[in-house]
Amino acid sequence: MASTQTPNQNSANATQDFLIIEEIHDGVVILRDGGMRMVLMVSSLNFALKSEDEQQAIFTQYQNFLNSLDFHIQFFIQSRRLNIAPYLQTLEERSKEQVNDLIKIQTREYIEFIKNFSESTNIMAKTFFAVVPYNPPSFNKSGGFLSRFFTKKTAQETAATSIKDFADRKTQLEQRAEVVTQGLSRMGLRTAVLGTEELVELFFKLFNPGEVEAPNSIAKV
Repeated sequence: MASTQTPNQNSANATQDFLIIEEIHDGVVILRDGGMRMVLMVSSLNFALKSEDEQQAIFTQYQNFLNSLDFHIQFFIQSRRLNIAPYLQTLEERSKEQVNDLIKIQTREYIEFIKNFSESTNIMAKTFFAVVPYNPPSFNKSGGFLSRFFTKKTAQETAATSIKDFADRKTQLEQRAEVVTQGLSRMGLRTAVLGTEELVELFFKLFNPGEVEAPNSIAKV
């Protein structure tokens, strides 16, 4: 029998084969090998504007933070070209509302300046993240990490135990995330744990840089 898959479906399946993410559940990224990850968005600071003493203090705090960890951690930066079209649209609307001719002219000149500047220069928006890992001591490699938790073939007692196991492991992951949060806060950095929807949007944008919005069905939740 001939395959009924369309070229787009084949392409989507081929792409998914390269992903190491099994699913996203309750704010936790579940990898195919059973590993669990929690992602923290981290604020930034202007290191160059700090005094020499402040810079040295930040270096010391960062060194102490890394030395205090007994697990690996990953930092990554997402750089995306800033879309200023909504900002320009707002300026256009404000310009039409102006009754003062001088302000209206200045607004138009400012709009033209922003347009020319954005065309000649890539205005980038940078977002900083910290990835906190937890690898359970044992997991079932034959299927998804959560598939054995909620499969119809699993007995009720076993399912209850599996759900409890996930909750316990998530607690371990949350404790690690709290250690990272406290360590970064000593350097004046703020953190926020990404929830399920935010993780879906993050990974969608990473794997689909040309798209603007993520579909609701990107992950299993």
